[in-house]
Amino acid sequence: HLEESGGGLVHPGGSLRLSCATSGFTLDHYAIAWFRQAPGKGREGVSGSSATSYGQTNYAPSVRGRFTISRDNAKNMVYLQMNNLNPEDTGVYYCAGEILGRGGLESKSYDYWGRGTQVTVSS
Repeated sequence: HLEESGGGLVHPGGSLRLSCATSGFTLDHYAIAWFRQAPGKGREGVSGSSATSYGQTNYAPSVRGRFTISRDNAKNMVYLQMNNLNPEDTGVYYCAGEILGRGGLESKSYDYWGRGTQVTVSS
């Protein structure tokens, strides 16, 4: 089970931190990634964190340097810190899980999905 929280309305240049609460599995063994979907567009991979043994993180070029993914396996939580937000970051943000994954940004690799949290960047 995956559940996102932390979305909201923010002005351009602002920040948000999204949280993904996981349950029912050992987070250590799973890659967790964040995807987003803007109105009228397809789902886009934003950032991924591999299963712990691989130690990899990945970012889409559009967010690299602004977003940071992190995880607290002991608390079964994954976070996405988003800074310097712009209107193009608007969308529904989903977290997704893949067992023993490397944190890639292809949605078809992920088996488990949350319901999403809305992020709106607007002045």
